[in-house]
Amino acid sequence: MNDPSGGRRSYDSRSIWAWALFDFANSPFTTLVVTFIYPVFFAQAIVGDEIQGTALWSRAVTITAILVALLSPILGALADRGGYRKEFLLAATLGCIAGTTALFFIGEGQIWRAFLWFVVANTAFEMGMVFYNAFLPDIAPPEKIGRISGYGWALGYAGGLLALVVALVTLVQPEVPWFGFVKDQGQNIRATNLLVAAWFAVFSVPIFLFVKDDVVEGAKSAKIVRETVAQLKETLREIRKYRQIVRFLIARLIYNDGLVTVFAFGGIYAAGTFGFELEEILIFGIVLNVTSGLGAFGLGFLDDWLGGKRTLQITLVGLIVATLLAVLAPNRFWFWVSGIVIGIFVGPNQAASRSLMGRFVPDDKENEFFGFFAFSGKLTAFLGPLLLGVLTQAFDSQRVGISVVLVLFFLGLILLSWVDEKEGIEVANRSAS
Repeated sequence: MNDPSGGRRSYDSRSIWAWALFDFANSPFTTLVVTFIYPVFFAQAIVGDEIQGTALWSRAVTITAILVALLSPILGALADRGGYRKEFLLAATLGCIAGTTALFFIGEGQIWRAFLWFVVANTAFEMGMVFYNAFLPDIAPPEKIGRISGYGWALGYAGGLLALVVALVTLVQPEVPWFGFVKDQGQNIRATNLLVAAWFAVFSVPIFLFVKDDVVEGAKSAKIVRETVAQLKETLREIRKYRQIVRFLIARLIYNDGLVTVFAFGGIYAAGTFGFELEEILIFGIVLNVTSGLGAFGLGFLDDWLGGKRTLQITLVGLIVATLLAVLAPNRFWFWVSGIVIGIFVGPNQAASRSLMGRFVPDDKENEFFGFFAFSGKLTAFLGPLLLGVLTQAFDSQRVGISVVLVLFFLGLILLSWVDEKEGIEVANRSAS
């Protein structure tokens, strides 16, 4: 949204809230499909063995991570060069909706069909986040980028919370599920995928209506692919100029792997280690979404006050403590405490990561650099889930498997200490936007 006069950018509150609402639209996917409902159903009902199910789920998350790592820098650069950001976001959104809908039709024992459609839906979701995140530096004033990123995450957790409540009240808890679904062969549980797909379809509409994309002169030309490859090569050659982005992305590469692992296996861990039934997992998810939303909203202001780096350091210390408690928890009470603490810090960690990247990104390269942002989040994102699956199988213990998250958070915290936030902002010239 560049000012045609060549002056400062103008910022539109309607665009900001339409952008933030997309988090509200897509978060039920991560909450219900990735974390709390479908992975448990996959392990217990579709696979029929929690240890084997955990291992297979880790492979699915691993494949998604590899695909996103390969595709995100290329498609991000293509979006920058061709002005395809909104088109790519729409395609990814429709892909996630279609893949999620397909999961409803997969019954017990159909392991590889479930595996395939989850990978399709999850890859589309993650690719959509590349283009969604890339809008942030354009719609947010530099001095408010932390809190606006926090608004998005807070609305996201609100969306996940409400979707969990709707799923619990209408499909999971009632003796007779709503909307004509039945409990035979877990149809009511599979129907939560339809809820997610419909939710995403409805609440994603505002971003396509009200958030404007920059117009790229001479975009849609036959030379666009060659130009995109050339732009990527140019960026790789100049990457030393943006050394703070490189340092930050290396740190995020590690600690975000811990977050991916927590999201993918939180529900499975609660069920397998502490014997949570599906209703209890949903209630646990509701509480985590409340605390995560409050944390993202409240610490978004802390981000603008202390800076993204310090906010990230605070959240990583909190996540280390909470994960250690989850690994050592002797009973459900202490596992609940660990989950609440994780909720408080996970939202602001994600929001501060996005806002810090937004401060470091040079103008007119948002999609490309957020492609590298996604790349850093996925390059080794297979490692945590893979190690968790391997350790769980080797020791026949989910506690041993989940302990890998501690190592990832701790290493990420150490690497983050090398990032100079002030220099990163000066190089990007964001303060003058």
